[in-house]
Amino acid sequence: MLCRLLVGVTLYGFLGARSAPTSAPIVTLSYGQFQGVVNGTATSFLGIPYAQPPLGPLRFAPPHTPQSVAGVQQATSYGAACPQQASHVANVLPFPINERAPSNVSEDCLFVNVVKPTSISTDEKLPVIFWIYGGGFETGDTSLSDGTPLVERSLVLNEPVIFVSANYRMNAFGFLASEEVKSARSTNIGLRDQRFAIEWVNQHIAEFGGDPTKVIIWGESAGALSVGLHLVMFNGNTDGLFRGAFMESGSPYALRDVSAGQQYYDQLVEYTGCSGESDTLDCLRYVSFDSLMDAIKMTPNIYNYTSLNLAWQPRLDDDIFVRNPEHSIEMGLWAQVPTVSGDCDDEGTVFSLGSTNITTDSEFVEYVQRNYIPVASASQIAAVAEAYPADPAQGSPFGTGDANNLTSQYKRLAAFQGDWEFQAPRRLFQRTVSSQHDTWGFLYKRDKSTPYLGSYHSTDLVEFFDVSDYIGADALINFAYYLNPNAPTNLPANVSYLSGIQWPKWEAGSPQLLTFIEPAPSLSLTEDTYRATGMSLISELSLKFP
Repeated sequence: MLCRLLVGVTLYGFLGARSAPTSAPIVTLSYGQFQGVVNGTATSFLGIPYAQPPLGPLRFAPPHTPQSVAGVQQATSYGAACPQQASHVANVLPFPINERAPSNVSEDCLFVNVVKPTSISTDEKLPVIFWIYGGGFETGDTSLSDGTPLVERSLVLNEPVIFVSANYRMNAFGFLASEEVKSARSTNIGLRDQRFAIEWVNQHIAEFGGDPTKVIIWGESAGALSVGLHLVMFNGNTDGLFRGAFMESGSPYALRDVSAGQQYYDQLVEYTGCSGESDTLDCLRYVSFDSLMDAIKMTPNIYNYTSLNLAWQPRLDDDIFVRNPEHSIEMGLWAQVPTVSGDCDDEGTVFSLGSTNITTDSEFVEYVQRNYIPVASASQIAAVAEAYPADPAQGSPFGTGDANNLTSQYKRLAAFQGDWEFQAPRRLFQRTVSSQHDTWGFLYKRDKSTPYLGSYHSTDLVEFFDVSDYIGADALINFAYYLNPNAPTNLPANVSYLSGIQWPKWEAGSPQLLTFIEPAPSLSLTEDTYRATGMSLISELSLKFP
């Protein structure tokens, strides 16, 4: 999810062949052999390097092709997670928020994982689901999202798929931004890692029984925002790497320019003692890991006051992104593939816990303009304030009346921030692309009873990763198999939770969102016209970026 906490340093190395059970499967790739593990109907290959370790001169550099390794390498456990930015949710709630963290972290972290049906042969050419984890571009790890249940569920549906996930660099390691970084063509490294891993799938997935022409990319939170950006990267040229996109809590959105990250680059340079060097970027490549991590910890994280205006995030760089991604969508310069995109009902609540010191109307207005919409005029900001009033009954968690208001501005901030980052970009995206390609939308409204948070960001993860009577997982598998989340008509009703349910496409004349409601697996439809004035204003202003 966009808000996940993870940490540390260890070394994952290839020290030659190691003994393994002879019954374990071995896959032969162009640069080495890797031995996986069978777990019933699913077989996993974990921790395969898809790029060289990004150490020394390769720190802050685009990924490089992995070096050949000798002997059979073990691929039975996850590789190290990439370095994590320390963060925690503000202690303003009367109950804890559980956060998971990986136990194994290193700069040597560019690993890919493949989970496949055990019974398939390499010539079956199955559809592939490529998962991109969230974590606010600050934290995250593939080990936190096991694809085995999805693969097992796909066999029950008779729609077998292969699940792939890959680590990518985050925080300053993946999203360092400055004129120095731009000149070195080392911007948006985390996204370049993701693209490189998708290219790895294109080159190697056939050896696992997958079809490189039948890949969909899927993500949640920062992972979904990444998926949305892959739709417009390089002016929408995918090189045939994927044929569909599935987004949970994230769509193509407005990016700020590289120059907006200069202050954080300069802060790292100063803190690590690189200020006096003629090549500060080269200096940063060789400072100690601990020194660099200490400097990163001094920058704002997603739970700080700046919230979703992240210190480390994708940025316009005149390279892989030459314009506001929302303009690329309007211009038709996107991947032109079927898409699914949806949000939780109360996306903004957890991201408003770090700004509970905002308690007046004037503080709300000043915060929104300075932190999010500096391009807006005074009259435009006034219009936003009117569309998102202080009345708690109109705030988020939505539909909870005057309850759950931590401060006089909390629910107001939560409503605005959720729409600014998630809901409005999704609606703008679907309104624009629905005339060009198939798109489906959803709204997740389960778990509304959580005090102060409601159906908060990331609560929908269980819907797609848990296969015990959750409809989302079936929809995802259907989409990977048929490029349509609906169940095929020939599937027996006792097999799929979606049998007999019609998920309508999002269409401008009647925009419908499949809505997940209590109790599971109940569903309804929601007209995608709620908060029309506010989201229209947000879209108008986001189109003015940078």
